[in-house]
Amino acid sequence: MASKGQNVWFDLMTTDTDGAKRFYTEVIGWKTQAWEDADPTTPYTLWVASKGPIGGLMTLPEEAKKMGAPPHWLAYTAVDDVAATAKHAEELGGKIYKPPTDIPKVGCFAVLADPQGAVFAVFKAEDDMSAPEDVPGHFSWAELNTTDYDAAWKFYLALFGWEERSKMEMDGGDVYFMFEDPKGKTKGGMCNLAAKMGAPPHWLQYVTVDGMDAALERIKNGGGKILNGPMPIPGDDVIAQCQDPQGAAFAVYSKTK
Repeated sequence: MASKGQNVWFDLMTTDTDGAKRFYTEVIGWKTQAWEDADPTTPYTLWVASKGPIGGLMTLPEEAKKMGAPPHWLAYTAVDDVAATAKHAEELGGKIYKPPTDIPKVGCFAVLADPQGAVFAVFKAEDDMSAPEDVPGHFSWAELNTTDYDAAWKFYLALFGWEERSKMEMDGGDVYFMFEDPKGKTKGGMCNLAAKMGAPPHWLQYVTVDGMDAALERIKNGGGKILNGPMPIPGDDVIAQCQDPQGAAFAVYSKTK
């Protein structure tokens, strides 16, 4: 069962849903399934991993395009009350991009941004959702690349009750700050990489794969790009930051033991 502060759903909003289906089913091994209750004017496809649906796929909304948003992944964090969380986020200096919205028989969600501008979503399901799992085909890490991780951490700490896990020094003297939810389930990190990249603050989602080299070959063969890596991380595991053919950024993680 998922608890407050865990990322429980992942949507890809893109400009070519058919192309995205081909790419991710080949690269990650997901299956796809049309959501029968979707509005006919806005089709929605489920990403189905080995243990059930983990997210969805839809066309990048026109309002997002007008705001300059490229194809992107959006994670939904579980909360007890979407309206109260959205209001609290605004009080903490964040923004509400999509006000609390009910989805019949599913739950309620809102799309928000933190004070530095990184976009995320919050969600309250009508039924209990499964907690995220660290197995191939599931998202296992969330990374905030921002311009002021100290300020961002204060925002998310107040909003979700996440807890500090540890810090480590990166090349150049930068700090990588790691966190988890109160139950130690949701894992992620923050750093000021966006400031160095000249990119807007953003969340990057990592999905676990079974074998890094083979996964990177599938990404390249499918028309994607390897932006950074593969590189080892503490624990002798391996990560790489990538981009799909439509331009959405994502990352892959693989255990080596």
